[in-house]
This record gives sequence, structure tokens and C-alpha cells, in this order.
Amino acid sequence: QVQLVESGGGLVQAGGSLRLSCTASGGATLEYYTIGWFRQAPGRGFEGVSSITQSDGTKYYTDSVKGRFTISRDNTENTVYLQMHSLKPDDTGVYYCAAGEPPSDTWYRPELYNLWGQGTQVTVSS
Repeated sequence: QVQLVESGGGLVQAGGSLRLSCTASGGATLEYYTIGWFRQAPGRGFEGVSSITQSDGTKYYTDSVKGRFTISRDNTENTVYLQMHSLKPDDTGVYYCAAGEPPSDTWYRPELYNLWGQGTQVTVSS
């Protein structure tokens, strides 16, 4: 069964950095999909954080993480990364990666992604 697996979460102080990884089990090749990162924070909605398209690698970011987060692919490793710098307490949440084929202007809509991971917890202390 195809499944996405996130790793790299943890506890970090404000201003610190983490790198999240998204890999696939069950034979999925991530380069054939747009990969999105989403997060769920306590008391807050499900939020699209970033995505990278399968076609030309165009990258999208929600405004609150622009300049701090970078999404990238390593197709040789079948992995998508989310490098997070200058972390803030508001970045705390469970981070999920997802694979799908959403239109570029709707990359942030979770219902347009077909495959999901189980999530990895990111906690940023103040």
C-alpha cells in the first residue's frame, strides 16, 4: 500500500531550525506528484504551508512562512524536504505531507491531494 512518511519534527526554541522530510513507501515516485506540506495547530484550521509542483518544480508558500521556509525535492532519494528557519511559536503544529495533482492556483486546498502521511509534530517554544 502506498503511503507517505514524514520525519524530522521535534522540539525547538524560537529562532531555531528544523528540516522535515517526506518519503514514500509502497512504490510511489514522488517526482510524479505535486507535493504539499500542511499543518494543523491546536485550535486552528488545517493550513497549506508550501507545495512544489511535479511539472516544473514551481514552489508556493503561504505568506506567514515566506523567507523562512524552503521546499525542495531530491528525486534520487525520492524525498521532498521542508527546511524551516527562524521558527516561531505560531509554527507549532502537526505537519503533514501530501501528494496529488492540484491546479497551481489551488495548491493550498487539502481536498485536492490523494495521498497523505501520518504527520510529524513540530513544537516551537518561546
